[in-house]
Amino acid sequence: LILGGCFFPHTPVTHTYKGKQPPPKSTMFSTTLKTTLTTLTRRGLATKAPTNPHKPPLNLYGLNARYANATYIAASKSSTLEKVESELLAIKQTAESSANFRSFLENPLISRNTKTKQVEEMLAGKMSGVTLNLMTTLAGNARLNNIVGITDDYIKLMKANRGEVEATIISAEPLNKTQTEAVATAMKSQFPEGAKVILKSEVDPSIMGGLQIQIGDKFLDLSVGSRIDEVGRTVV
Repeated sequence: LILGGCFFPHTPVTHTYKGKQPPPKSTMFSTTLKTTLTTLTRRGLATKAPTNPHKPPLNLYGLNARYANATYIAASKSSTLEKVESELLAIKQTAESSANFRSFLENPLISRNTKTKQVEEMLAGKMSGVTLNLMTTLAGNARLNNIVGITDDYIKLMKANRGEVEATIISAEPLNKTQTEAVATAMKSQFPEGAKVILKSEVDPSIMGGLQIQIGDKFLDLSVGSRIDEVGRTVV
């Protein structure tokens, strides 16, 4: 074994259990879950309801999020959150299913003024003022091709507004039914009563053990892989 340029002879290590067997996987998972729950509580990963009624319920970042946040605030103030959501979904579905509409959104040869006028002709009187304002603003900024990503971020905000919390649990091995239910119960205890926790599980052998948890815009890494990386960065 070479550390810091020095050679150390490698001696195999043999683990011997006298009288006691290594803890079963169920016990190890239970311990990991308790650690996860404690860390969640300490770090405050649970999403809290905003004090400002018009403030977006999630902290999303990036160009698409800026437009989505502004649209959410405008829709909240005009009491059209759900209407705007359905309108944006319709636009997204059209962009994904219609080659002509998608080409119009992405075509850089069409001037901004022309696109703005065409958007107004297509949507005026058919969609809310908030959605029309978003689309004309995107046309004027040559950002119409961002509408799918903006819609996705707006949907995230709406899910949070409805109390729907998406949580993704990443483990090295598939979780069985008992483990999944234990995680779901632990996660629900971290959110206000009435919150709808939508739990998804993924398998990633590279984390080697432990859990990784994604809750909305927050991420918690309690995997064995991250601990090994942390040790590897430590100066010997």
